[in-house]
Amino acid sequence: GKGRPFRSAEEAVKTFYAEDPGITDQYLDAFVVVDEKGRPVGPVTEGDAVVCFNFRGDRAIEISRAFTEKDFRAFDRGSLPDILYAGLMEYDGDTHMPPRFLVQPPLIERTVSEYLCAEKVPSFAISETQKYGHVTYFWNGNRSGYIDDVLETYVEIPSDRIEFDRAPRMKAPEIKDGAIELLKSGHYRFGRLNFANGDMVGHTGNLDAAIIAMETVDRCVAELLSVIEDLEGIAVVTADHGNCDEMFTLDAEGRKKPKTAHTLNPVPFVIYDPSYNGEYGMADLPKRGLSNVAATLLNLLGFEQAADYDPSLICFQKA
Repeated sequence: GKGRPFRSAEEAVKTFYAEDPGITDQYLDAFVVVDEKGRPVGPVTEGDAVVCFNFRGDRAIEISRAFTEKDFRAFDRGSLPDILYAGLMEYDGDTHMPPRFLVQPPLIERTVSEYLCAEKVPSFAISETQKYGHVTYFWNGNRSGYIDDVLETYVEIPSDRIEFDRAPRMKAPEIKDGAIELLKSGHYRFGRLNFANGDMVGHTGNLDAAIIAMETVDRCVAELLSVIEDLEGIAVVTADHGNCDEMFTLDAEGRKKPKTAHTLNPVPFVIYDPSYNGEYGMADLPKRGLSNVAATLLNLLGFEQAADYDPSLICFQKA
């Protein structure tokens, strides 16, 4: 499609906010900065160089494909000029996307899923589009696709294509239902899911929508825990950052201002183990963080942690 023309980015942003005072940056329509004759300023043309300054891979892969793939069919991109395109890093090591990049990507090996696949443990991952990459691509160390397509099942539920504060329940009920079906199949020993509500609705700055979002997730988690108890399983509930926990800040004059960014508060790490009988306790670690989660999950599944993993958050009682 074609973006709405404006003489400057400032004019575009001011116009959008004047037309809809409730809008946020995330939902501004596409626009193009043009000159006095309506011609785009700074179009990408033959011989140009384009550098994508983005560290995360999910969104960067999409634009990188559009700039580099000769046989690109995701949408009509028009004619592709002969340019030099480079990413900040290689966003996908399996497909080598993009072909040119500035910084060697980190090599992430020996992930939890690699460990479990080596132990022949069947597992599943489920989320909606907004967080599907987090339970697959990022979880697997920035690798696309399955580690073992026989042992693993990945389920993506398409996200709503509207502003998240207009449908704050998002796809949490569908994720919950899908996870319960997978759990009750009796086929899987390990599963992971991601509820997107807290992050995506939190980014809107809409407090009322955030409350609905979190109440929805609470109800879904409650149903999941009930099923896990019936199956005599264990659940772990955690996060990598906050968002809905702080929905506004105060300006210099004490007025409330919506907060749309992530928070820096500590996140919970909850082990729900209905059959717990004192077999393990919290490990005495000087510092606890996300890097300790992998070994903890392996311990709860009955495995020893890998030698090069950071320590587990739990320690088992000696017999």
